Formats: sequence, C-alpha cells, structure tokens
Amino acid sequence: MLSKKWFNLLNILVLFSVVSFSAHAVEPIYTATFSNVAIKGYDPVAYFTDNAPVQGSETYQYPWQGAVWYFSSAKNLALFKANPEQYAPQYGGYCAYAVANGKTAKIDPSQFSIVDGKLYLNYNAKIQSRWLEQRDHYIGLADRHWPAILAK
Repeated sequence: MLSKKWFNLLNILVLFSVVSFSAHAVEPIYTATFSNVAIKGYDPVAYFTDNAPVQGSETYQYPWQGAVWYFSSAKNLALFKANPEQYAPQYGGYCAYAVANGKTAKIDPSQFSIVDGKLYLNYNAKIQSRWLEQRDHYIGLADRHWPAILAK
C-alpha cells in the first residue's frame, strides 16, 4: 500500500501533468519558442515572388493572427497586408507533413513548396522529401486534420 505521503505526491504529479498538458494548446500560427515571430522571421511573400526563402527584417513587420510577420521590403509588406491569406503558409506555418499525420512540428524555412498557389513548409529536408513523394495525398490528410488539431 502507498503511504499517505506518496499518495499525495502522486496526486500532485497527476494534477500537474493535466494542468501542463492543457496549457499547451496549439496556437493558430507557429512561432518558435520564446518568440512571437512567424516563419522564424522569413518573408512569406518572398516564397512567391522570389521562389526562395528570404530573411525578413524587423523594419518591415506586421502583426497578424497573434504573430508578428517579417518582410524583406516595404513592397512585400504591402502585398501581405492587402491579402494575408494569399501569402501565409498553410496550417499556420507548422510542418505540413506533421499536420497530415495529425500532429504539429516546427519547420525549417528553407524546406518549402508552393502547390496551387499555397505555401507549405516542412520540418527538414528528409521530411520534405517524404512529403513530396505523396504530396497531394498528404495535403488532403492535413486539410482534414487541421481543424481538429486547432480545436485541441
């Protein structure tokens, strides 16, 4: 039998784990730990205009959906402000492959794809390669999983 001391300690640990778990809700926009900056500071518009990841600047920033977005130029900032949904990455900027599997994961901004005018980001080169093998299938899965992931 557990002593009262151990029983109380066990109850405290269970309570702490429940509180900790519920405090980690999925944010609608992925930002790195201890940061409120989307896409690790990369310019979302540049993926479309330059077909490349381009580091943004604090000089050109815009708050949208609870995150701060950086841009490499005033022009890109203006384009985003006019239509953020056109340029923001799918699934809040989380790894598209992870979302397809019902999870979330951080991203490497250099691992991206534009499919049908939408930006998708991945965790790393290995995951992106796997994602690209069945890209359309994974997009379908991620589209179905994303609302439930946000609701957690």
